[in-house]
Amino acid sequence: MDKFKHIVSKVIPLDRSNVDTDAIIPKQFLKSIKRTGFGPNLFDEWRYLDHGEPGMDNSKRSINPDFVLNKPQFKDSKILLVRENFGCGSSREHAPWALLDFGIKVIIAESFADIFYNNCFKNGILPITLQKDEIEELFSETETKTLEIEVNLEKQFVKSLKSYSFEIDEFKKSSLLNGLDEIGLTLENKGVIANFEKSYFSNYPWLKQE
Repeated sequence: MDKFKHIVSKVIPLDRSNVDTDAIIPKQFLKSIKRTGFGPNLFDEWRYLDHGEPGMDNSKRSINPDFVLNKPQFKDSKILLVRENFGCGSSREHAPWALLDFGIKVIIAESFADIFYNNCFKNGILPITLQKDEIEELFSETETKTLEIEVNLEKQFVKSLKSYSFEIDEFKKSSLLNGLDEIGLTLENKGVIANFEKSYFSNYPWLKQE
C-alpha cells in the first residue's frame, strides 16, 4: 500500500446520499479478487447508458454525458465529495478497490457505512467526515466553479475557501501515512515472528511440516 501524501486536487461533486456498494461497483463485476481493473466499471450503471458485464470493451460503450465522473473537468481528480451514509449496503471490499483503481484517494462525506469506512483505510483511501453544514458549503462552492481542495492528513484539515478540521483515529492515521495495511503491519514484526517460530518448533519439532 502506498504512503498517503499531501493532496491538492479538483473535487468530483457526487451530490447523492445513501450511495450503496452495488452502485459503486455492481455485483456482476465481483468475480475477480485481483484488487485492480475495477476502475472502468466504477459507478457502472450511472456512468454508462447500457448494461455492463465483465470483459466488455468499455471504450465502445455509450457514455452518460450528464454523470459527473464523465465530465472532462474532473479528469484525474483524486477527491470525491458526497452526502451522508456513503458506502452502505453489502460489505464488498471491491467498492474501495474500484474507487482507488479509478484514482480516488480521498472521500469527503457527512457519514459513511462502518464496514466501507474501515475498508477504505485498509486500501489506502482516506474517508473524511465533516459536519452537514460544512458539506453543504463545499457543495455550494462547486455550483459556481470547479473546486480545488487541499487535504492534509498529518495536520488533519481540508482547505478550500475555508479550512475545515477533521477527526481521525490515530492508529488509522499512522497506518495511512506509513502505507501499512494489515499485512504490512504484521510484517513490521517479522523478526519477532521468526524468533517465535524457531523457539516453538524447537520445543515441538513433531509439529513442523517438511
